[in-house]
Amino acid sequence: MKTLKSFLILILINISAITFGQDKSIADLLRDEAATPNQHMYVIEREMPEVGKLTKIELKQASLNSCKVLHNLGPDIKWVNSFITGNKIYCVYLAANKDLVIKHAKDAGIPANSVSEVVNIIDPSTAEM
Repeated sequence: MKTLKSFLILILINISAITFGQDKSIADLLRDEAATPNQHMYVIEREMPEVGKLTKIELKQASLNSCKVLHNLGPDIKWVNSFITGNKIYCVYLAANKDLVIKHAKDAGIPANSVSEVVNIIDPSTAEM
């Protein structure tokens, strides 16, 4: 099942690249997204003991809560994705400013132990440039 899921993710990535009419890497797509006027990309580190043990239902509830707060904050902030480890979550957001990212965390009732602006993105395709 994991192999099928990984395969489907790769297909979606390739479809995304085709949709953009180019063979772009994920880093290229993220750079393009971050290049939107008045948007900055941020990585948020959230220290949350045992977060890696949350169930799918608990993760769905957390996602719904975050999306509700984002909706209330308006179009100047967007959640891109999150990476969950055993005791931390690393989130990628696009926002007009750092204060908006911190407000989202406060309003959602989740920690934002570190908020750092992304200044560039690299991946294996960077070696080909």
